[in-house]
Amino acid sequence: MPDVYAHIQEVDASTVAKVAEAMEISAADPQHRAMVDAYVGELALPQGARVLEIGCGTGAISRMLASQMVVGDVLGVDPSAALVARAQELSRGLVKLRFQQGDGRNLPLADGAFDAVVLHRVLSHVTHPNEVLAQAYRVLRSGGRLAAFDGDYATITLATGDFDPIQTCVSAFAPSYITDPWIVRRLAGLVRSAGFVDERLRSFGYVQIERPDYMVSIADRGADALVAAGRIGRPLAEALKAEARRRVETHSFFGHIAYACLVARKP
Repeated sequence: MPDVYAHIQEVDASTVAKVAEAMEISAADPQHRAMVDAYVGELALPQGARVLEIGCGTGAISRMLASQMVVGDVLGVDPSAALVARAQELSRGLVKLRFQQGDGRNLPLADGAFDAVVLHRVLSHVTHPNEVLAQAYRVLRSGGRLAAFDGDYATITLATGDFDPIQTCVSAFAPSYITDPWIVRRLAGLVRSAGFVDERLRSFGYVQIERPDYMVSIADRGADALVAAGRIGRPLAEALKAEARRRVETHSFFGHIAYACLVARKP
């Protein structure tokens, strides 16, 4: 099954709802918020900064960006009309924040219009990341900054030992929700090829043990993907989900992903 995010305009409403829920769960996690704060701090935004988020989804990261005192205006762009509508609903009353539908490979925006562009967990879902980076470069002013944050999804693990059945859910989750699980390992070269300079790559470890809502959602979505692919039946999928929850209840759950962010400058 192909990456659902890469075909978000084509999926049914229930799948979009699940995607939206996962985005909000992940963004609400304190560890996730700390990673965002860390790379936003490296952007060195000027007073009144104009910030663009490409692939904003439900707008969770855009809302965090708009909360920065130094930021003057945030625009979130996403190809999914349903996710843009959800982002608008969740951001009511935030005057510095607006959203519009648009493809990150062909942005309907003027050259040099922004002080910073953020790509938060976007490049791992596109087949031609160079096209998105070219657009980010185009819409940035000279001296503007890019922040490209993504998961090193080849590192996802829920296993606590060899042949752990829960890890099978990860194996099914990855191709269903990720186009390129290795993207961060090529990110520096891609950014340099797009014309950016002064790139700085920083890694983050993300682990959930207690209250692991996001990592449990990976087990759930992976189990459902196995059913959809005809690999297992529904009873086994529900048993895998139940095992993840049993581990949470017995304080034996472990989930880990390595993330990385690259900050660079347009000369």
